[in-house]
Formats: sequence, structure tokens, C-alpha cells
Amino acid sequence: MSAEAPPTHELDAFRERADRFVAELDDEYYLHYAGLKESFDVEQIYERYEDLTSLEAATRLTGAPTELWRFACEGFLGNLTRAHQARVAETEAALEASVDGETIPYRMLRVRMSNEADRDARERLEQTRLRLLDEQLNPIYLDVARIDREAVQQLGAPNYYELYRRFAFPLDALADECRAVLDETERLWEREGDRLFRSRLGLGLDEARSWDVGRLFRAPEFDALYPTDRMVPALEATLSDLGIDLRGQENVHLDLEQRPQKSPRPFCVPIEVPERVMLVMQPVGGKDDWEALFHEAGHAEHFAHTDGGLPVEARRFGDMAVTEGWASLFEHLVTEPAWLNRRLDVPRADDLVREGAVVNLYLLRRYSAKLLYEIEFFQADDPASMRPRYAELLGDALKLRINPESYLDDIDGSFYVIGYLRSWAFEAQLRDFLRSELGSEWFARREAGDLLRELWALGQGPTADALLKDVTGATLEMASVVERLRDGLTA
Repeated sequence: MSAEAPPTHELDAFRERADRFVAELDDEYYLHYAGLKESFDVEQIYERYEDLTSLEAATRLTGAPTELWRFACEGFLGNLTRAHQARVAETEAALEASVDGETIPYRMLRVRMSNEADRDARERLEQTRLRLLDEQLNPIYLDVARIDREAVQQLGAPNYYELYRRFAFPLDALADECRAVLDETERLWEREGDRLFRSRLGLGLDEARSWDVGRLFRAPEFDALYPTDRMVPALEATLSDLGIDLRGQENVHLDLEQRPQKSPRPFCVPIEVPERVMLVMQPVGGKDDWEALFHEAGHAEHFAHTDGGLPVEARRFGDMAVTEGWASLFEHLVTEPAWLNRRLDVPRADDLVREGAVVNLYLLRRYSAKLLYEIEFFQADDPASMRPRYAELLGDALKLRINPESYLDDIDGSFYVIGYLRSWAFEAQLRDFLRSELGSEWFARREAGDLLRELWALGQGPTADALLKDVTGATLEMASVVERLRDGLTA
């Protein structure tokens, strides 16, 4: 492959086409997963932009800025599996489960489990979900994994893992940090996880199963503290304190309606950056909804304030840890004592802080193990051979019996797992800076809003490491997440 960059006019033309391609994909994603459209017509979109997604395009962009080259490579891989993407989405939307005489949409099974108090009923829901996953979706996922394995070699890399190392993803360094995190927090999780399971579900950690986890974190006893009718007003008031008028933002759209085929997983889609940003969620009640809304609002405000004059790689691509960091910064307000005292009448703020720390400890250990698993997965000759390894690695991290059926659907593409992991460190260290500079109620200071808007305007041009260094002088470190969790557990 040639490392010579294409001429400027060619790169600019590619940028313009790439921007339109992603806008159309995002619009289609929104319509389908918001439950507004049954079909998922991505194949036609790929056909219209085949000049961007060919092997020739990926080869031609080798010497271009890394984010454009990565986009071209991912477009090539995505084009090969575009039919699979449509099949997965449409199969998920159409699948229904019959449990205890009731018909339940496949996408709602996890939600139903989290709201189900009867443990035996939760088990039946989970076993049905796993059967459908293994029979209907895993064959498609496995086919995609095998196609990708052959295709990355055409891009000059021996495997997917090596390809992303060439994109300068810090996979090995982050994996080392994750191993250290797992070692350091093992006893902490065994103690705190067991304590939470026993207090909430009457089960020890060694007795808990996958169908218990969603119920554990659903925490219906907190519902009265987080009333649904106060959720959006609380977000509006929080943003107002920062100098942002949510109702006056014509480029931010909140889609909170209930629809049968709407995905239960909240998401934010920046269809046009910054002109049209969609925040989508299917409310189910309680603290989870508040955290989801504030998380997606962090994404939405980031994209809505991004400078529209930036090149596409800074507006749409870049380091995913940046936008995930802004999402985490807002999400964690929902269990922040100073914010709770300002926005809600919560008599047990310390309990919420401690519970939130245990949940985040679970997520930190889970995603640390996920990264280690994905690094192995993408180097394995046969992806099907990794089924037992998934259960082994995740089970060792969480001290739970893990469903091997999820060894494929638990993988987000493009090593997105490192975006989450690094975003938590970015958020923890930035929040400490904001508190030290502006006080524990930093979120109510206009100076904080001014700083956030200044940083949001940069889009995803700078990496999370560069942003953190520039603002605080600190180096991004996973150890900061552990330190924050320990602080929460001693609240």
C-alpha cells in the first residue's frame, strides 16, 4: 500500500461524501431503532456511496489523516456485511417470544426481566432470550466475524486487532491497565457485589445468575426518589444553570415517546452536526431513566455545540472517549450528592452514591474483561472457538456464571470498548478538576457552562488525552476511576 496522501482536493471531496454517507446512515438508524420504520434499508445507502467503501478507496486513503483512513477501512468492511446489518436489525424487530402464555417483543425481554420481581419468571425470560439469540442472531453475527477476518487481510493487516493498532488505538497499554484494575478491585467487588446482591435480592454473589443482574440494577425501591414527571424539567434546569436553554435549542430533539418497536436501549444520533441531533429513549421508570436521559443529553449537547466549520473527521469521527466522557459527566450528576440536594428531595443521598459506586465497579470490571476478550477474539483463527473463552473471562471478572451465547452480540464494532473505558477516566479526572476549581456545585456555575461549550465546540478533533492534558495538565489514567469508586464506597 502506498503511504502517499491523496491531493487536497480529493480529500476534501471524500470528506464531503463521507459526511453525507454518515448522515444518511444515521437517519436510517434513527428511524428504525426509534420504532418509526420496520425495515432497515442500509444496503441502498451503501450502494449510493460505493465509491467510499471499496477496497480501492481504503487503499487510496492509506496516507491520509488517520481518521479518514480508518473511516475508509471501516466503510469497506461495513459494505461487505451491509446485508447482515439489515438482517440483524429486522430480525430483532420482528422476533417475538412466548413466555408464560404472553407474547413479548425480543427487544423488550431484558426490560421485562429488570421489572420482574419473580426470580423463576426472570429465568424463563432469560432462557427464552438466549435461545432466540443463539438460533436466530448468532449465525448472522458469526458470518460477519468470518467475513471480517478474511477482509482485513486485504487491508494489509493479519487480523482486526493488528488493523486497529495501526490506527493508533492504545489497545496493549489499556489492556495492561485493565489487568491491573481487575487485580486491584477483585476483593472489593467480591465484598461489595455480594453485599448489594444480598441486601437487594437476598442472593449471594455466588448464587446470582444473569437474569438477576438487570433486576439488581433496576432498583425499583428508588423509583419514588426519581419521579418520571420531574425528569425532563430537572435536565432543563441543570442545563439552564450552565447557560443552555434546552427548549430553545432547535437543533436538539428529544424523542421520549413509547413505541412497540422502539429499541429499549437509549441512544443519541447526530444526523447533522450540529444542526440535527436526536436523543432517543423508551422510558421504563426510575433512576435508570434519569441516568439514561442525562447520559444521552451529554452526547446531544456535545454534538449540538460542535463547530459546524470543522472537517468531518473532527465533527463525526475522532476519539469516541471524548463524547462518551461528556455523556458520563452528565449521567453521574444523577447520583451526585450536591446535585441531588439542589434538584431532588433525596433523604438518602449517601446510599445512592454508594449504590452507584458498586454499579460502576461492576461496569468497570465487566468492560475491562471485555477488552481483554475482544483482543483475543480478534486474533483467533476461528471466532466460534471463543464461545467458552467469553464465559471464562467475563465470569472470572464478575464472579457470575456468564452466558456463552452472548460471545458475539456482546462485541461492539471498532473496538468501541476502549471508548467507554477511557471516557470513564477522562470524566473522573475532569470532574475532579471542575470541583477543585469551581466547588462541589460546579454544575450550577455559568463558568462551567462556558468551559464546556468551549470544549464541545472542538467536536472530537482532540483526543480525550489531549483535552484532559490541556485543561487540567493531567495524564489520562484508569487508576483515577478506581480512586473515584473507592471514594463513593466510603460515602
